[in-house]
Amino acid sequence: MKEQLEQRLEKLRSEFADGQAMIMDLDQRQAYLRSSLLRISGAIQVLEELLKPEQMDQPIESFGFSEAQPVAASA
Repeated sequence: MKEQLEQRLEKLRSEFADGQAMIMDLDQRQAYLRSSLLRISGAIQVLEELLKPEQMDQPIESFGFSEAQPVAASA
């Protein structure tokens, strides 16, 4: 009986450790996804501003960057 309890305890500890590792992985993935969404949101905002009718007549250089230089998104 004691041996069965010890085996069950070891199995539960192993499952617990696996669960903690999975949570850490998911937390990292969530942080990466949030960062990606923030960059995408910023790019969307820039493009929406550039597509406003009053902005369409201005050359792209007047916005402080040119087509040859990609805009770096900040996180």
